[in-house]
Amino acid sequence: MNKENTRFWILVSIVAISGFSQGMLLPLIAIIFENEGISSSLNGLNATGLYIGILLISPFMEYPLRKYGYKPVIILGGFLVVLSLVLFPFWKSFWFWFILRLLIGIGDHALHFGTQTWITSSSPEHKRGRNISLYGLFFGVGFAIGPLMAPLVKVNETLPFIISSALCLIAWVFIFTLKNDFPEQTIEVNSLKETIKRFKKATKYGWVAFLPPLGYGFLEASLNGSFPVYGLRIGLEVSSVSILLTSFAIGAIVFQLPLGILSDKYGRRNILMIILFAGFLSFTAASFMEESIIALTICLFIAGMVVGSTFSLGISFMTDLMPKNLLPTGNLLCGVAFSIGSLIGPYLGGVFIQYFKSISFFNIISIMLLFIFLIVVIFGQKQAVPNKESYFNS
Repeated sequence: MNKENTRFWILVSIVAISGFSQGMLLPLIAIIFENEGISSSLNGLNATGLYIGILLISPFMEYPLRKYGYKPVIILGGFLVVLSLVLFPFWKSFWFWFILRLLIGIGDHALHFGTQTWITSSSPEHKRGRNISLYGLFFGVGFAIGPLMAPLVKVNETLPFIISSALCLIAWVFIFTLKNDFPEQTIEVNSLKETIKRFKKATKYGWVAFLPPLGYGFLEASLNGSFPVYGLRIGLEVSSVSILLTSFAIGAIVFQLPLGILSDKYGRRNILMIILFAGFLSFTAASFMEESIIALTICLFIAGMVVGSTFSLGISFMTDLMPKNLLPTGNLLCGVAFSIGSLIGPYLGGVFIQYFKSISFFNIISIMLLFIFLIVVIFGQKQAVPNKESYFNS
């Protein structure tokens, strides 16, 4: 195995462990707080800590990446995640846990921004969909296993945190074996004026591609952060909630790579339109199947198969639209879009559960997917990517 392949597999393995910790934390803390009697809206508010952390650090991420390279950024991100997970059992407090989730958001964003940009920058175009899908696949595998830790809360509340922090520490050590690398150094990142110009340019070329990550952030965070509360309130067992979340994640894993390969062959936009509409149908069907665990499991599995690749396909679509020297900015804005969706998801989901008790929780997700589908259909035609000279002269 050559050095590039070794690096790729280490990077996606690190992402898998990150997915595991995220997949565990959302339902685990939601269940702990629900058992403590904390309201669903406050429960959702606490879940937003991770995404607030991502948004807070986003404007400051590109400079260290370009100056110090990918490796130091990923190392720092991994360290923050491990440290925060270790600290959870020391003090069960709403605001202390909120701060820890905020720190995990900062660490995870550094980790994902570094790995994601490294992979997109080094992947040839004919393998880009495949490589980003493998990135999403490994994250999905971790995320699928994560919710299975939630039932361990009945054994000992600290046990899931100990397991997660140990796994993250092991993955973190492997980062040190990588040789550092840098993105293209042709863009000035020190001045605020240039930063604003760069963000405007990236948004101009890739704004449609930012919507699928935003939608997936909303879906993932509300499903994992708010659905456990909704499930418990409609009479589901904790184990059933865990199985339902895992069925969605497994569905995403099954089709992540095939959809990535299909997007290389038939185009990112075409595949995105198909999966967004199929996702709308799947969650609409789920809203009518809440009385049957088997039917609901099937619906969420199918939903995971189609929309589980929304984030990775959105990144690949953005890479198609973006000039290569703007890829770090595009990856950063994909992360920001994901975070905005994730920020809105749990709180809006919590409010929805609290005040709209006669309407299924799944309807809010299906409406959101339909909206993004329509935007991609109307505005998603690929624009011509400028060369570097046209970027600097414009």
